[in-house]
Amino acid sequence: MASHPEAVTGRVTRARAAALQMMAAAAAASNDSNAATMDEKNQNSAHPKGAQRKRKAVLQDVTNIRCKSYYKDCFKATKPLNGKQNHKSPTKLPTLMKRVSKGKSNSQGACKVKIATKESQEETCPRKIPQLKLDENVSSQLSKSEDALSLPQEEIKDIDAGKKNPLLCSIYARDIYDNLRFAELLRWPYHGYIEMVQRDITKGMRGILINWLVEVSEEYSLTSDTLYITVHLIDWFLSQNFIERSRLQLLGITCMLLASKYEEIYAPRVDELCAMTDNTYTREEVLRMEGQLLKYFRFSISIPTTKTFLRRFIFAAQATHTSPSLELEHLANYLAELTLIEYDFLNFLPSIIAASAIFLAKWTLDSSHQPWNPTLEYYTRYKVSDLKTTVFALQDLQLNKDCPLSAIRTKYMQQKFKCVAGMPSTKVLETLFLK
Repeated sequence: MASHPEAVTGRVTRARAAALQMMAAAAAASNDSNAATMDEKNQNSAHPKGAQRKRKAVLQDVTNIRCKSYYKDCFKATKPLNGKQNHKSPTKLPTLMKRVSKGKSNSQGACKVKIATKESQEETCPRKIPQLKLDENVSSQLSKSEDALSLPQEEIKDIDAGKKNPLLCSIYARDIYDNLRFAELLRWPYHGYIEMVQRDITKGMRGILINWLVEVSEEYSLTSDTLYITVHLIDWFLSQNFIERSRLQLLGITCMLLASKYEEIYAPRVDELCAMTDNTYTREEVLRMEGQLLKYFRFSISIPTTKTFLRRFIFAAQATHTSPSLELEHLANYLAELTLIEYDFLNFLPSIIAASAIFLAKWTLDSSHQPWNPTLEYYTRYKVSDLKTTVFALQDLQLNKDCPLSAIRTKYMQQKFKCVAGMPSTKVLETLFLK
């Protein structure tokens, strides 16, 4: 084959073509005209006229360089053929809520939200949401929750700087909590459901149930988030569903079961929860109630609670401290949990309860200084005047030592919580809210 290249038949591979080229080069060096003629003939047979051998692409240095003359062309829309648009352009999604129609409230406190787009104001999207009665000061703050408060930047401490813990999401923390301020409105139960919806239970029965659930959570060492979600699920269900008093405790333990499955690593077993009720309810009744609740909640039980905002606000409160204060953290958590038992605190959103707990905790620990500062105002989005009603209501709970529902007070009298439930507090002054 090497001595007679013209006799090569079949498919010519790259290796064989390279061998033929080497033979042609050797023949040209020896000035052998016949060999040169044969080499030319073989090359023409291996590569048809007009065809070229393919070359491998070489991966050069790749960097994120923006090419001004080319990258803009990628976003240019293709022109329609013959100047005609063959396909309709997709309808633009609505970006703003143009009109909110409250409608008439029914017995379950539902209202319709109408969204009108620029393209058409005839299409509406009804959505049932629980009616929410807010404090006037809170309502005035919702309109400016998206915009940062106009405060001198040099007076604000950056609480996200230097946070290397990835779980804190320091880069996105501000945007996350801005979104949570709106998410807390989605399914928050409205105040007044006991008078309007429930006819067989009272405020006292609700308080007794939650006080007992606090003891159950301590028995199984459940987290505070589990307790908050449990209370939220109870209020959310009761705000739109009538229930008899004989099934109120069943609702309570089932909501705690759901919250435990959502928050805890090891949730209590159904049989254990039944035993906590002195076997008043069977395992089958709890599982049946669990299915009914999940169907009603549409398998969505998460919502920003007071504990969610407290984590952020405690960081802001300790921004000026040289070292973290455990007393401040435990005292703020204690004051916030006191509101779980009180039905009237459904008037206030979780974010303003968390901010008021921080205010009152700082005042309890040091009544010689103004508890509020520009850093807290910036991160909570509440001015000191917005907290007045909530702070006074919260201090009434703190100073009421004779309340028979004392599970939370007993819990925070333990040494691991620095016995913050027994700390005395000076009466809050009216002048603190004049700023």
